[in-house]
Amino acid sequence: MKKLNNIYDIAIIGGGVIGSSIARELSKYVLKVCVLEKELDVCNETSGRNSGVLHAGFNNKPGSLMAKFCVEGNENFDKVAEELDIPFKRTGKLVVGFTEEDKEKLIQMKEQGETNGVKNLKIINREKIKELSPYLNGNFALYCPTTGILNPFIYTIAMAENAVENGVDYYLDNEVVEINESLSINEDNDKNKKIYEIKTNKGVYKSRWIINAAGLNSDKISNMMGGKDYTIHPCRGEYFILDQKAGKYLNMPAYPVPNPKAGGLGIHLTPSIDGNVFIGPSSEYIDEKNDYSVTKEVMDLLIEDGSRIFPHIKKEHFIRNFSGIRPKLVGKEQGGYEDFVIELREDISNFINLVGIESPGLTSAVPIAKYVVSLLSQKEKLEKNPNFKKNRKKITTFKDKPIEIQRKLIEEDENYGEIICRCETITKAEILWAINNPLGVETVTGIKYRTRAMMGRCQGGYCQTRITKLIKEIKGKKEEDILYCRKNSNMFVGKVRV
Repeated sequence: MKKLNNIYDIAIIGGGVIGSSIARELSKYVLKVCVLEKELDVCNETSGRNSGVLHAGFNNKPGSLMAKFCVEGNENFDKVAEELDIPFKRTGKLVVGFTEEDKEKLIQMKEQGETNGVKNLKIINREKIKELSPYLNGNFALYCPTTGILNPFIYTIAMAENAVENGVDYYLDNEVVEINESLSINEDNDKNKKIYEIKTNKGVYKSRWIINAAGLNSDKISNMMGGKDYTIHPCRGEYFILDQKAGKYLNMPAYPVPNPKAGGLGIHLTPSIDGNVFIGPSSEYIDEKNDYSVTKEVMDLLIEDGSRIFPHIKKEHFIRNFSGIRPKLVGKEQGGYEDFVIELREDISNFINLVGIESPGLTSAVPIAKYVVSLLSQKEKLEKNPNFKKNRKKITTFKDKPIEIQRKLIEEDENYGEIICRCETITKAEILWAINNPLGVETVTGIKYRTRAMMGRCQGGYCQTRITKLIKEIKGKKEEDILYCRKNSNMFVGKVRV
């Protein structure tokens, strides 16, 4: 592929797990690639607001891209987790039922999963449920041993960091507002080439190709490009987070038999990779794509429905609630799921369009990226990047190390001897690494997502001001300019005592 001066070969719009996975996959080739992300970090929306489950593929319609990529993503995830050095565990999963009607649906799910290629699915009785997960209720269940759990923040960040290490440029806080076509001259000055001029709130970027991976706003970008009039229907799911004390009672995700008309898989219980428990999500179609509200009515529903499967929910274990939004292609009236849209547009030059990438998007990210590259290769001759680095190393953590290793870490770097987050035992060394992250993220949640500081029992009551002080000092920022997560989420209006 011939490069144009000061022009990218490919601009990816959207830096979530899908956009970042595509960026990493493209960095395996000799290409000039950029990512335009409207948020201040790569995991502020759908990619970071989910259950963190590696799905197996039995919920998806046979023959669909959802089914194909979910099964493939699940089977190959151990290799991906090893390359990116991210925490991951295959826990298995139970979909539990209570009535004969539930049992019939579970049998149908098992048959569908087997058609999709999911291995070792079993229908088990109450005794086997108690053997696998003693604190769960249910008369029978579909057991899937290949389901896993991961940290969606770290996974998305790791994808992006590895892409950056391999030469991809990330432009955060760059919301695309307009896309136009223009002409440019290539390096050999032999003929004019059509290129795209992508206008954002920060400037104008030029690229030969555009890949739309904008998630909740993928319909907006598709329409800017003149594509089919897709409509994303935002569907909000609310969650409770339980303290790690509750984690000892739940060793694998537990789901109810799903309602096929609902926007999700039902209110379920999921252990996090770090020992917490998620209750949720609910499913509610909303009008705005950025309405991350949580409501008392839904919180009460989460407790009621969650307790049916997992009766060991105690109020003293509740430490936080949050919500996420699914970018669904089906509205409330139809319900259920529409398949992923991943298309190489013949009517629009040099444009690959991804719309409606909802669950199991997290599981499917790498196969989706490979598929996108295969579509690109139909139009462009791709040259392998001989310098591609597949491995990314995480920061050396302190809490999980034996005492002798901890002592050695402190000897080598005294910042490992200062605990900033007491609940999660996160050291100053880890906080400093996060502040100096490769993506240049400077928000408070950017540190939180990379280290787990502020995710413990006190939810930042002790460490949050200490972390903001470090951000201020290292980045040379004023107190009033420190942001929590998004634009206009200012932490302070002036000086505070720490």
